[in-house]
Amino acid sequence: MTADLAGRVALVTGAAKRTGRGLALALARAGADVVVHYGRSQPEAESAVAEITSLGRRAWALSADLATPGEAERLIEAALRAVGRLDLLVNNVGNYPLGEPLDQTPDEFRATLETNLTAPYALIRAAVPALAASGMGHVINLGYAGVEHLVANPRAMAYQISKAGLLVLTRSLAQALGPRNIRVNMVSPGHLDNSVDLPEAIESHVPLGRPAQIDDVAGALLFLLSPAGAYITGANIEVAGGYRLSLADALT
Repeated sequence: MTADLAGRVALVTGAAKRTGRGLALALARAGADVVVHYGRSQPEAESAVAEITSLGRRAWALSADLATPGEAERLIEAALRAVGRLDLLVNNVGNYPLGEPLDQTPDEFRATLETNLTAPYALIRAAVPALAASGMGHVINLGYAGVEHLVANPRAMAYQISKAGLLVLTRSLAQALGPRNIRVNMVSPGHLDNSVDLPEAIESHVPLGRPAQIDDVAGALLFLLSPAGAYITGANIEVAGGYRLSLADALT
């Protein structure tokens, strides 16, 4: 079964470039109208809107700095003013600072948590009335492969903390919002072919021998939105080709 999203509206955060853009386009191809959120990448966001429009769907580019308190709520308000409804929220934005664990200042650490964890919570909270009114509301959060192992990666400490928290948030809100017919799930990619830290010998890290492509991640997203995925909530689907299936993998 495939996802038929005709008549539905999705908001994808960080949808101007890379993974977010690919997911926004996949949703548009499945029939959804798409709100393209961006931070500072206005030309890329406008290009994404043009590409979605060329597919026969409606699209809007809206800016918000999700590291700033209050901006998440403003984004939802702006989306509802522009479109009038919201059926799907995809929390794709993920600040990914790399370095030694004490190199970040407290403000930088706080900003990572604000963008990756607090903002998704605020977005979901603000979107609940619209998602409930939809009758088929769905939130999909983006994690990372291995998020359930809880094996520390000191060089990505703040990111890892934020995404582990996002998994707990996903499962907590799946329980809280299920009675309102809102599903909450997580999709966790492994190494993507556009990853900033893609290993050179990918076959030594990934049993399937290649990095993930956007279509692989989009496929999991669309499965959750299809009739076959309609009874799934609180799940974390890893799209990683077998990466980090063992503790030894998790430590590399």
